[in-house]
Amino acid sequence: MKIAIGADHAGYRLKDEIVPFLKSLGHEIEDVGCNCEQSVDYPDYALPVCDLVTQGKADRGILICGTGIGMSIAANKVQGIRCALVHDMFSAQATREHNDTNVLAMGERVIGPGLAQEIVRIWIDTPFSGGERHIGRINKVMRIESAGPVHP
Repeated sequence: MKIAIGADHAGYRLKDEIVPFLKSLGHEIEDVGCNCEQSVDYPDYALPVCDLVTQGKADRGILICGTGIGMSIAANKVQGIRCALVHDMFSAQATREHNDTNVLAMGERVIGPGLAQEIVRIWIDTPFSGGERHIGRINKVMRIESAGPVHP
């Protein structure tokens, strides 16, 4: 699987832990940065990752900032992206099974490298369960994204 990954200054250390972990699992990585402690703006790294996913140049994306909140907000502004902010293993599995997320956001200031690696592994390995119920909900979200609110 090809995975795009990006982080801001508050998440690059965790990104630098996740990249070799993903490579050890056999994944191809597109690292869009950042690689510094100097303050940078998280949208500048969220957008390239999301673009790679929506253009089909990456199968999935991973975004890391201090809390994961900013990255997830920015990512979910991009049409076609379903980004989940995850800091536990159950949510990593559920967001793939039920929401078919294509981008994962995490916070370096919230979780450590060991837990982050386990979250990533679960998120990568868990397939979308499909089914009419979940597909219908995802389709409603996609309609909101492209046309405004959908009323039941």
